[in-house]
Order: sequence, then structure tokens, then C-alpha cells
Amino acid sequence: MLLVIKLLVSAGLIYLVNEIVVVRSKPLMGSLIASLPLVSLITFFWIYFDLKGEPQAQVEKLASHSTGVFWFVLPSLPMFLVFPMLLKKGLSFWLSIGICCVMTMLLYALMVVVLKRFGISL
Repeated sequence: MLLVIKLLVSAGLIYLVNEIVVVRSKPLMGSLIASLPLVSLITFFWIYFDLKGEPQAQVEKLASHSTGVFWFVLPSLPMFLVFPMLLKKGLSFWLSIGICCVMTMLLYALMVVVLKRFGISL
């Protein structure tokens, strides 16, 4: 039952953003909702409830997840500037998305390398 609740809440948020942007024609409101760390917050709840009764495991998993999200948000940010730029230059949706995915993966890999140099391991 918890799995079904997790799926419905998680999918519901994605559906809500799409409805606000497409149906209600409010891209700014949809962008605001999508930019909130809702996926991370929901994941915090799922980790918390899945490890209920194991306080030390909760602390370790939640802290590790939160730290990892912080470091991986940084290399994902350029995608939100590059994607609209590519679309405005006339590239197709699929090519633009592909370029952004490859760029983001490379930036993720670079982030891991840079963090290792500073003694931070994710």
C-alpha cells in the first residue's frame, strides 16, 4: 500500500506541474513548483518512513542523500539555460534534450572528480 501511495504522490506532482503549464497556461507558476525541491523533500519522507524505528540509519541515509542532492544540483543548473538557448537557435526538441543530457552527465562526472580532489566522496 505504501508503494502505491509513493507512486501516486510522486506522479501527481509531475502531473500537477504539467497541468498548470499546459492547461492553465501559467508557465511561471509551473516553473516555480517544478523548481521547488519537492522530489528531494518527498524522498526525505520516503526514507524517513522506510527506516522508521532505525533512527541512526535514518540520520545517515537522510544526511547522505541531502548532501548528494546539493552537490548534484550544481552541475544540473546549466541545462536550464542551455536548453532554451538551443531551442531558440532552431534545434529540435529531441536534439536539444539530447545535448543537454550529455552535457549534464559530463558535468556530473566532472563534479565527482572535483569533489574527490577536495576529499569529498559521494
